[in-house]
Amino acid sequence: MKTIVLVHGFWVTPRSWEHWVDRYQRAGYHVVAPAYPGFEVEVEALNADPSPIEDVTAPAIIEHLESVIRELDEPPIIIGHSAGGAFTQVLLDHGLGAAGVALNSAPTEGVLVTPLSQIRSTLPVLKNPANRHKAVGLTPEQWRYAFTNTFTEEESLELYQRYHVPASGRILWGGVLANFIPGPQDIHVDYHNDKRAPLLFVSGSEDHIMPPSVQRSNAKHYKSNTVTEIREYEGMAHLLPAQEGWEQVADDVLAWAVEQAGWPGA
Repeated sequence: MKTIVLVHGFWVTPRSWEHWVDRYQRAGYHVVAPAYPGFEVEVEALNADPSPIEDVTAPAIIEHLESVIRELDEPPIIIGHSAGGAFTQVLLDHGLGAAGVALNSAPTEGVLVTPLSQIRSTLPVLKNPANRHKAVGLTPEQWRYAFTNTFTEEESLELYQRYHVPASGRILWGGVLANFIPGPQDIHVDYHNDKRAPLLFVSGSEDHIMPPSVQRSNAKHYKSNTVTEIREYEGMAHLLPAQEGWEQVADDVLAWAVEQAGWPGA
């Protein structure tokens, strides 16, 4: 049975993939949605005790994801959302995966585009350097601006209560500072790696925290002789995996990845 690995982003846990896990399993795939180290508990437990979020590091997340993938019988399709999209790029660069999809991806090192909506979305963490040592949550209003700006207020609040957890100030600040520190940092990839598996960037036109301009810039950084494509979906916000119409996106990206991986049924 072929495997799909789903990598979650910040301010959420693997629970945010619940609809995609079910859909892909029903399609006959083995689906793995690994949690970051320490995130194996439920959303409610992380909100009650965010110390695992404070302690986690990007290298630890990458190492854990790599260990999960290396235990599989064959290379999987890797699909990552937000920060998970950046981790997906790193995993592909490290030689893992048969194909990868980055949904509303956080940028990898060297991508300098910072739209105003992105600054506003991440301001709860980046406005205070002391947050580098904290787990920082969003209010329902901040969540709606950053994640669910095209949802109704009721939908946004429901998803906030189901999915939201604080994010690591350490990792978010590290991503900002990486472009000002000499040498490769935590979310570094080789944009000239010709051995990297095919990669698709998916962008929601209404995404505030990782707008289409970020995805386009990230994709353009790749100069390798391998497949790098980008698609934009009109009307989609950052929390694309849970937005009305997610089924079409899930099916589209899977069809693309299956074809690129050369799996049966392409």
